[in-house]
Amino acid sequence: MMASSVSMALIEPNAYLEGGHFHHTLIELSRAATAEGRKALVVALDGVTSDTRTALQDTAGVLDHPSQTDVRGRIAWAGAVGLRHLSRLGVLAVSGRRLPLPIRRLPHQLTLLSRCLVEVASLRAAVRHAPIPPVPVILTASEALHAMAGWLSGVDYLRIVHEVYTTEDAPVRLLGRLARLSRRRVLAIGTTPAVEADLISRFPGLSTTAHPFTVLQVEDRPDDREREAARASFGIAADETVAAVVGGWWGHKDPGTIRDALAATSMRLHLIVAGSPLDATILNSLACLPNVHLHVVHRVLTAAEVRTVYAASDVTIVSRRPGIAKESGLVMDAARFGIPLIVSDHDIDLTARLAGCAWAQIFRASESDDLARTLPDIGRMLRPPHAAAGLLGMRTAPAQLADLRRLYEHRLTERGARP
Repeated sequence: MMASSVSMALIEPNAYLEGGHFHHTLIELSRAATAEGRKALVVALDGVTSDTRTALQDTAGVLDHPSQTDVRGRIAWAGAVGLRHLSRLGVLAVSGRRLPLPIRRLPHQLTLLSRCLVEVASLRAAVRHAPIPPVPVILTASEALHAMAGWLSGVDYLRIVHEVYTTEDAPVRLLGRLARLSRRRVLAIGTTPAVEADLISRFPGLSTTAHPFTVLQVEDRPDDREREAARASFGIAADETVAAVVGGWWGHKDPGTIRDALAATSMRLHLIVAGSPLDATILNSLACLPNVHLHVVHRVLTAAEVRTVYAASDVTIVSRRPGIAKESGLVMDAARFGIPLIVSDHDIDLTARLAGCAWAQIFRASESDDLARTLPDIGRMLRPPHAAAGLLGMRTAPAQLADLRRLYEHRLTERGARP
C-alpha cells in the first residue's frame, strides 16, 4: 500500500478477539475509505482474526507490529506486554483471598497502564507508517489515562470510549494529572450520552462528545428467501414464533429475567440463544420449559452466523441490568437487520428514543413479570423501518468517516494546530 494513500488510521486493540461488533465497524470504515479512493491503515498490534484480515485484504493495510525504527514505540509496546503479564499473575495471586481492596484492585490498575501503553505504541506506529499523517482513531479505547496516551505518543488523536468500568486508583490518577496538559491532544468520544457524562464527571477538562459507534450497511436486511433458508437451518417452520437472544451473557446482561418471563407465560415459541459465554444453569432451566423449544449456538459467532440467527427470528430480546447505558450493539442490530425489538429500560436515553415505536416494546429492567406481559405482542410487532437506524443515531460508514475527520480537524483548530 502506498503510504500517501492513507486517509485514516483505524486503531483496534481488540481486533484479535473473536466476535464483537467492532469487527463490523472496522471493516465497513475501511471499505468506505477505499470507496473514496484512499485505503485505510488498520493498526492492531495484538493481531487480527483470520476472518477480519481476509475482509480487510482489499481495503486496508494491516499493521500488526510496532515500528521497528521507533525506539519510543517499541519501549511502550514492551512495557505493555510486561504489565499485561504482571496483571495476569496478580489476578492469580489475589483470587479467592481476603486481602485489602487496594491490593485486590492492583491487577486492574496494571491493566489500565498496559492498555495505555498499547495505545501509545499503536499511535506512534500509525503516524510513523505514513509520511502524510492520517487521522488516528482508537476505535476501542481504554476508559482511563486519556491524556497520558497523547503525551507519551506525541500524537493528536480521537479515542472512542464504549464504557467506564474500571475506577482509577490514586497512583493511576496521579499519572493522569501529570499528563493533564496533553488533554488538548485528545477528543474522547462516548458511544452514548451516558458514557460521555461519565467521562465528564471522572475526567474534568477532557474534551468529549457523544457519537454512536456502530455503522449501518444499506444492504444489511435479510430478504424473504434468506429468512426461509435461515429457519430451515434451525428446523423451524415458517408459521412458528421465534425469539432470539444474541451475545455472551456478561455481567451487565440479565438472562435470568428472560428465563423467568418465559416460565411465567404459556406462549409457545422457539428461542435461539447464540453467543459465548452462556450460563449452563439458565440454559438447563430454559430447556425444561414445556412451552419453549430451545436452540443453542454456544460459541462466538461469525458475522454470517449472527445474520442467520436474526434472519430466522421474529423478534430479538435485549435484557440488561438497570443503569447499564453503554451502546448496545444488539439494539443496533435490530435496526440494521430489520428485526422487531423487546428491550429493557436500562438506558434512559435509549428508552426515550424508542418510546412510541411500533417495532420496539420496552419492559422494566430486571422485572420478569413486565417482560412476560410483552411476549404475546410479538406476532403484532412491525419490522423497523429504514429510518430506525437514524433514530438510534447510526450513520453509514462514509458519513461516519466524514464525522471523524470533522471532529479531528475541529479539535486541531481549537488548539491552534494545523489540520
